[in-house]
Amino acid sequence: CDVHFLDPEDEVYRRIILAGKGFKDADEQAPLYLRTTEEMLEEFSYLGSEKAKEVVIDNTNKIADMCERISPVRPDKCPPVIENSDQMLRDICYNKAHEMYGEDLPEIVSERLERELKSIIGNGYAVMYIIAQKLVWKSNEDGYLVGSRGSVGSSFAATMSGITEVNPLAPHYYCAHCHYSDFDSPEVKEYGGQSGCDMPDKRCPNCGKPLVKAGFDIPFETFLGFKGNKEPDIDLNFSGDYQSKSHKYTEVIFGAGQTFRAGTIGTLADKTAFGYVKNYYEEHGVHKRNCEIDRIVQGCVGIHRTTGQHPGGIVVLPVGEEIYSFTPIQHPANDMTTDIITTHFEYHSIDHNLLKLDILGHDDPTMIRMLEDLTGINAQKIPLDDKSVMSLFKNTSALSITPDMLTNCTLGALGIPEFGTDFAMQMLIDADPQSFSHLIRIAGLSHGTDVWLGNAQTLIEEGKATISTAICTRDDIMIYLISMGLDSEESFTIMESVRKGKGLKPEWEEEMTAHGVPDWYIWSCKKIKYMFPKAHAAAYVMMAWRIAYCKVFYPLAYYAAYFSIRATGFSYELMCQGKDKLNYFMRDYEKRKDSLSKKEQDTYKDMRIVQEMYARGYEFWTIDLYKAQASRFQIIDGKLMPALSTIDGLGEKAAEAVVEAAKDGPFLSKDDFRQRTKVSKTVIDLMGDLGLFGDLPESNQLSLFDF
Repeated sequence: CDVHFLDPEDEVYRRIILAGKGFKDADEQAPLYLRTTEEMLEEFSYLGSEKAKEVVIDNTNKIADMCERISPVRPDKCPPVIENSDQMLRDICYNKAHEMYGEDLPEIVSERLERELKSIIGNGYAVMYIIAQKLVWKSNEDGYLVGSRGSVGSSFAATMSGITEVNPLAPHYYCAHCHYSDFDSPEVKEYGGQSGCDMPDKRCPNCGKPLVKAGFDIPFETFLGFKGNKEPDIDLNFSGDYQSKSHKYTEVIFGAGQTFRAGTIGTLADKTAFGYVKNYYEEHGVHKRNCEIDRIVQGCVGIHRTTGQHPGGIVVLPVGEEIYSFTPIQHPANDMTTDIITTHFEYHSIDHNLLKLDILGHDDPTMIRMLEDLTGINAQKIPLDDKSVMSLFKNTSALSITPDMLTNCTLGALGIPEFGTDFAMQMLIDADPQSFSHLIRIAGLSHGTDVWLGNAQTLIEEGKATISTAICTRDDIMIYLISMGLDSEESFTIMESVRKGKGLKPEWEEEMTAHGVPDWYIWSCKKIKYMFPKAHAAAYVMMAWRIAYCKVFYPLAYYAAYFSIRATGFSYELMCQGKDKLNYFMRDYEKRKDSLSKKEQDTYKDMRIVQEMYARGYEFWTIDLYKAQASRFQIIDGKLMPALSTIDGLGEKAAEAVVEAAKDGPFLSKDDFRQRTKVSKTVIDLMGDLGLFGDLPESNQLSLFDF
């Protein structure tokens, strides 16, 4: 007997899914449920009781006994090999350390680096570092910064090998010229647990040059554990424009045929399942109560629907190995027209066998590259302690505008990654950040689950904690518990449990109480469902700060980059016809705010940034068909030239067609424009209404009345 569902009543789910897929015989369901032994004997009762027992019980056991116990895939770990990677990593790290801190390394630097390298190399992880180093260096060489994700920024070896910009050492000063350093002065010690960039500016006592302020005070153990036996995961944010090149570069590192896209399994989502159920009963003229529809929807959710690919996952096969000993391979969703090959098994099923690289695409590096191109500045040289930039997170003064010039916004943080949402801005208002270190803590709070709302927010309101003492990132827990006298490994274990939402064991609570940990801290730990690592928060805030710096000091470049890369609902018709028209449309959207579609919500977000730009005294040009680019905004004579793709209905490909057609000479008429660009008549009519054709005639034909 075939099996397609567990219990007889589950046939309704299969019936609805088959109907949703268009099967005409969906209602003719055979009873394909999993039968018990008694039910199987009943099915074969026509053979007689003895024969039925032989078929159902005896023969199946005989067949099972004939089968050897085998694993369909190899159980062993098979990491890629890069010749001499251990020594390579050691050399790269020490060369950079000497370049920064001098020939005689400060003890804190040499001790941390050596301890990390022993752990990394001893546990066989050097090859992961070298792979990441090669990818990041290649991206940097081609002009794109790379942001680090996860806890990799807590590794000083990752900093020294160029994988991350986050320096996890305690706050300190060092001189880039004569290599003087200060890790131990009372002034420096005051900033323990905070960010080095918040320290006051100082000059080198030896050579008089300005000292570099560095360090975010992040323990290495959050990345690899106290014994170095925690499986590391190096996730990197590459520019979305550069991501495909990074994927290709893995083939250069490992060779053609050694890398595969990580496969995923697409399952039936809530909304799709709801559509299937609703349509099925409507077509059959059956009325069901909402609670019954919800029950059936939940039975359909999560069912295998298709296969796909991880957005940035690359699985690496070591040279000399056969991919089929780990997983079958396929084209995603069996699409034979694509040259992409993925693992057939979902990548989590084989991540204990093969290395998966997370080469993810992100807007921040793309935006920073565009800002560098527009301004000529080096983003890595932007100071992380500028007071004007810091003020954006407190008020609008650095933008030279007042809050009454904006709709429902009292801060200058609109459009700044990690801080520009209403939720994050309310958090900024409540937490009142005074430093870069506070921003890192707020980023940790905003990315956690049940860390701020009903937790840290409440504690701050009640005066039990401040932004400096509340639990904001997972590292806070381990560092605090160790400082209270708990065993370091136990502190690490508690941190891991809390950050995964598993709470506290009774014996841990007793231990914490015995060491003087306050009740509010224990209460906070028990509420947390997920926590962000400090290294990830630091990397995100560094990127966000650079963008915020350009918002203050290079406003047109900032708005050009934002609208080109981050805007998802920009409309030339609604936003580029002047401040008054924009405010009219914004008022209309606000009246309908509870019923806005997803597209309208995106448009409203972009309207708020445009409103801020107008308030600061900047304007748009009317789109010039011969100057405008397809999808990038440009700065021309102190104003922004919008991209062609901001015209409603004109997609990116059509916009590119307009740019290409314009290169072949002026358009003679609207008909000529339509023939050369293949743009639809509806869009051409809209462009005409917006005055984008000037006095261009309808057609090339001349009339006697034109003379």
